Amino acid sequence: MKVNLHNQTEEMIKPLQKIIKSIFKHVKEKKSMEVVFVSQDDIKHMNRTYRDIDKPTDVLSFPNEDDDIKSLGDIFISIEQAKKQAIDYGHSFEREIGFLAVHGYLHLKGYDHHTEEEEKIMTTMQEAILKKAKLERRSS
Repeated sequence: MKVNLHNQTEEMIKPLQKIIKSIFKHVKEKKSMEVVFVSQDDIKHMNRTYRDIDKPTDVLSFPNEDDDIKSLGDIFISIEQAKKQAIDYGHSFEREIGFLAVHGYLHLKGYDHHTEEEEKIMTTMQEAILKKAKLERRSS
């Protein structure tokens, strides 16, 4: 799968590019997707504008509605939020970035987690993709 990365922050994303590419090289997908790294302020603004939630979030996905477009859509990830969550969840920043990218990808594919059943399906798929990239969740 082809992933196009964009950086709208002051952060160096070279290490993140490697992580994202290593994850999605295992994913069989004809369409590409865009992953955009944004600031905390930018994602908060987007969350307020598109979801009417006035606080930062970690990842937002915007699927392309047109089947003729060769891209699944756009994923926006807050690097700052990912750093905070990695600490909160007790795993690596790389794991968190990978998780957010896969989570966003599955939303682009139409998966969601509004019900327990949907969440179980999505979690299983996320963990399978991350395991192939050796970014599985560590047992405590």
